[in-house]
Amino acid sequence: MADETVTEPEHTSEHQEPGATSPTPTPSDDGAQQARNPEVSPSEPAPTPAAVPAPHKAAVPMPHAPFPAAFAKHPTRHAAPTVAPAVSKHADEDISAAKQFGHVDESGAVFVREGETERKVGEFPGAPADEALTLYARRFLDIKDKLELFAKRLESSTIKQHEIDESVKSLEQETAEPEVVGDIASLKTQYAELKAAAETKKQELTKARRQAVAKALEERTAIVVKAEDLANSLGDSTNWRQTADKFRSLFDQWQQHQRTSVHLDKPDADALWKRFSSARTTFNQGRRKWAQHRDSERAETKQAKEGIIAEANAIKDSTDWGETSRRFNALMDRWKQAGRAGRAEDDALWARFREAADTFFNARQADRDQMHGAEEENLVKKEALLTRAEALVPVKDLPSAKRARQALGAIQDEWDEIGYVPREDMRRIEGRLDAVDKQIKAVEDAAWTKTDPEADARKSSFEEQLNAQLAELDAKIAATDDPKRKAKLEAEKATKEQWLNAVK
Repeated sequence: MADETVTEPEHTSEHQEPGATSPTPTPSDDGAQQARNPEVSPSEPAPTPAAVPAPHKAAVPMPHAPFPAAFAKHPTRHAAPTVAPAVSKHADEDISAAKQFGHVDESGAVFVREGETERKVGEFPGAPADEALTLYARRFLDIKDKLELFAKRLESSTIKQHEIDESVKSLEQETAEPEVVGDIASLKTQYAELKAAAETKKQELTKARRQAVAKALEERTAIVVKAEDLANSLGDSTNWRQTADKFRSLFDQWQQHQRTSVHLDKPDADALWKRFSSARTTFNQGRRKWAQHRDSERAETKQAKEGIIAEANAIKDSTDWGETSRRFNALMDRWKQAGRAGRAEDDALWARFREAADTFFNARQADRDQMHGAEEENLVKKEALLTRAEALVPVKDLPSAKRARQALGAIQDEWDEIGYVPREDMRRIEGRLDAVDKQIKAVEDAAWTKTDPEADARKSSFEEQLNAQLAELDAKIAATDDPKRKAKLEAEKATKEQWLNAVK
């Protein structure tokens, strides 16, 4: 009868810890053994044992060992040892070196040497000793891989403190009394060094977090200070629309800072939010009071402008052009002083006031246009009268002067009946009529002087003055080259010559 074969060990679960002790494997029953290996005669050679089936996928080590913290929440379970797969992630020399620290006794118990003592780590009855040692050596190397993986993870800038604590706790459990075969002392030394490095990393993270929190606290405090400065600067000259935009911008900055920066400690965050919220409340209350005051002022302004419009409508049809113009100017001054009633309200009110003012001023302008046409006609008539008046001079003696005076009086009566002329022509035509009157008056005055008993004494003196003035005029006329000035001097000379002729 052939030698009895050993039943293949059970596969470990994917979630089972590699270091867990497996229960003692159970040999197969005789029926199963006979089915796999039928009896042969003693004279025939013993058949080659059947090849060991490939292990279940779960028994093959994963290419990247899971992060140690992933095992912290799974209780340790003991599973049957797994036959080593054909391909291993561990180097043969590493496995051989680890196997030097263990041995298997005749019953299949596996022991590991720690210093001067030995400790039983599991059982693998019926299997070759080398196979059992290889299995437990791989478990040892699996733990070393976890330690090395954690060491690399500690170099990352994204690791969190809770990850470190969970990993250290998990690795401490795995390295305390590991059921593996290998250099346990070096494993524990490696863990101790890694634990110290983890503590250092935690201190660095703590320091970095404190610095980040301090910076975030400073940045958020700056936002709060800006909000408080805005709240403290509120006054009569505040542009409430612009200030509201600034508060909205600060609130957006606050939210963005919350999303992108490190979380502040709750007491600090609450205190800053209370200050920021208080500043916003101050602004909102101030803006509300300003809006109420503005609405009240606008109501008063509207009422005042309604009164001005009523007065304008009452006088818009007046034809008292001068007085009504003065009153409209006064209403305009009051309108400007009344203030504003809001853009829409003010535009509507102004349109009503402007309508009343236009009614009056358009009527005044129409009257002026009509009057201007009449004045142009009057100017033509008065210029015709001037032609008649200027034809009366010069006069040489008192009788001709009297006739001229009588004719000039009739002309002046017609002049007054004609009425106004354009203002720009008034001085010119009035001056021409006055000149005719002066020439006639000069002859009249001269004739009166001759009949005056006291005139003889003055006659000689007056003639001398006239002759002296005529001589002076002759000199000025000879000295000037300006045609206009010469014409003016000659006209003055002609008048004085008439006076001289009148007194002779």
